[in-house]
Amino acid sequence: MELIYLLVAVLLIIWMTTRLKVHPFLVLLLVSMGYGGFAGMTLEALVNAVNEGFGRTMGKIGLIIVLGVMIGAFLEHTGGARAIADKVLSWIGSKRIPLAMGLLGYIVSIPVFADSGFMLLDPLGKSMSRKTGVSLAGGAIALGLGLMVSHTLVPPTPGPIAAAGILEADLGLVILFALPVSLLALAVSVWFASRVASKTEIQPDAIVENSTTPTIDTGYRPPFVLSVLPIVVPILLIVLKSAFGAGDTSQMGYAWIAFLGEPVIALMIGLLLCLLLPPKLNTHMLASDGWVGQAIRDAASILLITGAGGIFGTVLQESGIAETLGNRLVSYNLGIFLPFVLAAVLKTAQGSSTVALITAASILFPMMPALGLESETHKALAVVALGAGSSVISHANDSFFWVVTQMSGMDVRTGYKLFGGGTFLLGTSAAIGVFILSLLFA
Repeated sequence: MELIYLLVAVLLIIWMTTRLKVHPFLVLLLVSMGYGGFAGMTLEALVNAVNEGFGRTMGKIGLIIVLGVMIGAFLEHTGGARAIADKVLSWIGSKRIPLAMGLLGYIVSIPVFADSGFMLLDPLGKSMSRKTGVSLAGGAIALGLGLMVSHTLVPPTPGPIAAAGILEADLGLVILFALPVSLLALAVSVWFASRVASKTEIQPDAIVENSTTPTIDTGYRPPFVLSVLPIVVPILLIVLKSAFGAGDTSQMGYAWIAFLGEPVIALMIGLLLCLLLPPKLNTHMLASDGWVGQAIRDAASILLITGAGGIFGTVLQESGIAETLGNRLVSYNLGIFLPFVLAAVLKTAQGSSTVALITAASILFPMMPALGLESETHKALAVVALGAGSSVISHANDSFFWVVTQMSGMDVRTGYKLFGGGTFLLGTSAAIGVFILSLLFA
């Protein structure tokens, strides 16, 4: 009966978020309570599971998500993201539009939400298409897929961080595995944009450019080196902690590496580095109605959904379904593909990559021991596999699908063919990358 209840719970999550448009936080909370009641949990146990699931999840990743969103806000408003874009274009060349836009999307979406990243960089792609006479479709699809790659796979993007927190995975290991997998997916995405999407004729002349780039003043760009520091430094610190994790923390050097490599501390350092980006600091940037205040408001929904996902996972764990479902799925020998399948089904059904990541991680967490995914390596690979699944397939129930297609002047049919098809290739190539890594390291 627990399996039937779980199936009904997942279907309810999909139906309520897509058809009824109920906020995912409320859906996950109500479904968690309902599932626990039908599964036979006592009222006291259910309340404890709700409180513990939310508190434990927020304690692990709440600050990380907020700090990551703040870094993204500074990069957007100061023009730092555009400074990175200008430098990458100077390296690659404006004629290789799909490669340039794919790389730009990949880099910018690590700290900046995919929707914001597309709005930020789309005018650049249109300008390049107009200058070179190349169809806009190739650059737009490459940009959308590049943003999607790092949005679903590479921390400190909120979705992968949330999944890592729920599965109790080492964030440094997640980054180490996510980087090669994401680069493979990016290469496949750029190839698809260059060879398939570029053959669809969409002219930028008929499209009104979005000229409201969020910079401090017209034409201002912080230096490239300063712009990349808030992204690169936290990632390096987190990876260093994982690389030297076996060191003796009683020694001063290892103790500092362990401290600075804590994700919260690393992202705080990244946020401090953001203060170097504006030409002149003023307190309004840090005020409740300034950049920081807006970033906190933007993070609120993700925090609530993530916490509710932790509630769902804890209720599932306490209900005893882990052993039942785990034993059933072990017989199918899906291995590391199980996280991919779970996330892909949820993503395709309800549209949000972040919700798919969090919900699939919540379902997977109680089953990890029964599936043999208990080591740190297995946990990290499972997070990356969830990220791969959460990109399959973007279509009409995904808000980002409409951002890409409408800003690029694509009709729905073309959007399904190019962006939907591209995300399918992106996710499946990433899943293959995870499988290869599992053979080498797991």
